[in-house]
Amino acid sequence: MQNIELNRSDLDYRTREAYKTLRTNIEFSGDDIKVICLTSATPNEGKSSIAFELSVSYAQMGKKVLLVDADLRKSVMRQRHKKGKVRLGLANYLVGKAKFEDALCVTDIRNLDMIFSGPVPPNPSELLGNQRFKKMIADARERYDIVIIDTPPLGSVIDTAVISKVCDGAVIVCSCGDVSYRFVRKVKEQLDVAGIRILGVVLNKVNISGKGYYGKYYGKYYGKYYGKYYGKYYGNYGDETN
Repeated sequence: MQNIELNRSDLDYRTREAYKTLRTNIEFSGDDIKVICLTSATPNEGKSSIAFELSVSYAQMGKKVLLVDADLRKSVMRQRHKKGKVRLGLANYLVGKAKFEDALCVTDIRNLDMIFSGPVPPNPSELLGNQRFKKMIADARERYDIVIIDTPPLGSVIDTAVISKVCDGAVIVCSCGDVSYRFVRKVKEQLDVAGIRILGVVLNKVNISGKGYYGKYYGKYYGKYYGKYYGKYYGNYGDETN
């Protein structure tokens, strides 16, 4: 078991509320949703950041959470979210070179444990489809309230379809304006073929500054309505400085 500190930046009020809303929507999908995978169509759509912050959101409400970095090919989570040396990860466990406890990282966030991807193996899909991965997730179901798995972009490799077989649901992350509708639909179809329940889609990187479509219309409406409401009842609690 490894102990690590996580590098985190403070989120503004609006962003924190967005993650709470995502968490609540998943909870309303059913009480049988315990293992969730997050994927996207292409790299750099923000799925790893969303997987991490969603895990933190669950942990902050008292849930015991395991976040698994299953992007064995090109992990970004191990670069962004660790402070200190992590010796062993998921790849070490899957090839039989480490026990579950050896790969497990206890973070400085209460209730949140993580397993980083580890070294890049030559055969990620085969490793993720083996019995050791299935057993790990089965054991995690018994030990944790929520298991969140960050997976590779399904539009690039098939790993997510393999991982999804041990999950209760999937969330697709789409970067606003960066990926075509047809590409996202193809990802949905691949998940459908794998038989995984799609819990929903997160539209990420939306411009709400007022310059884009969403900023001009939704930002104006919700900013006026909720700004007035929260300003009246909570003072300056929700104020932001850009």
